[in-house]
Amino acid sequence: MRKRLWVLISAAAVVVVAVVVLWHRHRGSSAVEAAPGPPAAEVAVVQRGSIDQVLTLAGQFQPYQVIDVHPKVSGFIRHIYVDIGDRVHQGETLAVLEVPELKAQLTGTVSEVARSKDEIDRAQHEVKRAESTYSALHADYQRLLQTSQAQPGLVAQQELDDAQAKDLSSEADVDAAKAALDAADKGMEVSRANNQRVSAMEDYTNVVAPLDGVIIWRYADTGALIQSGVNSNSEDLPIVKLAQSGLMRLRLPVPENYVRYVHLGDNVRVRVDALNRSFTGEIVRFTRELNFETRTMETEVDVPNKDLAIDSGMYANVLMRLNHADNVLTIPVGAIVLHRNPDSSAQNQVYVIDRDNHVQIRNVQVGIEGNQLAEVRSGLEEGDRVILAGEEKYRQGEAVSPEVTATPASETAPQSGGVIDMNPDAKAAEGSE
Repeated sequence: MRKRLWVLISAAAVVVVAVVVLWHRHRGSSAVEAAPGPPAAEVAVVQRGSIDQVLTLAGQFQPYQVIDVHPKVSGFIRHIYVDIGDRVHQGETLAVLEVPELKAQLTGTVSEVARSKDEIDRAQHEVKRAESTYSALHADYQRLLQTSQAQPGLVAQQELDDAQAKDLSSEADVDAAKAALDAADKGMEVSRANNQRVSAMEDYTNVVAPLDGVIIWRYADTGALIQSGVNSNSEDLPIVKLAQSGLMRLRLPVPENYVRYVHLGDNVRVRVDALNRSFTGEIVRFTRELNFETRTMETEVDVPNKDLAIDSGMYANVLMRLNHADNVLTIPVGAIVLHRNPDSSAQNQVYVIDRDNHVQIRNVQVGIEGNQLAEVRSGLEEGDRVILAGEEKYRQGEAVSPEVTATPASETAPQSGGVIDMNPDAKAAEGSE
């Protein structure tokens, strides 16, 4: 009996001890839970990268030049060598005209040149004849004059006067012959000029391309009567319409806020969705004047098109660089806090986590800002950790538990000035998903 009593007492003691131990453990764990650790903070690492601010604009291509090819002379088309879509080069024959009356005129001018040449030959012979006659008569007069002076009264005065008159008359004949020769020379010049003029008109019957390009329309066929392009009648049709498509113009309406970034010679990226290709263009001219209604400035970009892949009228989206910073310190925009000083001035600040995981508030100088990243010009170093959000919850020197979030080091931030979407169905499908 006594033995059973001791067993019961021992069992009760064990139970009491177990209860006491469990109570102490529960109290200790509650105390641990009552003393929480430092608050968590989402941070990003300061990195080196680049930030591009770009403006996206939409435009429509047009040929560098478009001209109507008219003939210089009126006539019938004897043969036409080109049609729509043909690529031609400067000086290449496009069509040949038939002008019968022009051939007759050319024949007449050739005859005029030959007649003028005969006139010159006749005048030259006349000059020689007049000079020979003058030489003989002048010699006779000189002999009579010398004899009369040596032996006065030997030669009658009447005979001396007749000889002098013939001498002077023959001298005048020489001058007249030379004047006739000069007139014949001038006549030759006129004949040759007329011949050259008609020959040039004859050459105009061969209609050639004034520049490299593509035939975008043909207005006439073989046998058609084509009027001269020198007429003032605007209804006269040309033979063909020629477009210089090896170099395309792209006109862009640049909004007023971005006009200051437009500079001659700057390169732009041109995306043509219809071709699924990108090209490089160059800003070559702008109006330097804003449209009062749209508040935009017309800007032209030249895009090389040697393979003629770009057609007139195609739409394109242009990426124009506004600002660029390369190899700079970048942080997320959300890490920057605008602090108001007592004097109402503003200062950009960031909350930096030091090596001991304490918060340090620093003033920073911010450069270019994108949509996600900002350039930091001073106040931070590469590798620093900055709080991304909720900075108002933290205080200077406060201990935190940092949680690093991966962020990009570089960004291209587009500023939309108008984009043409050539694949709206695909975008709608993506949105529905």
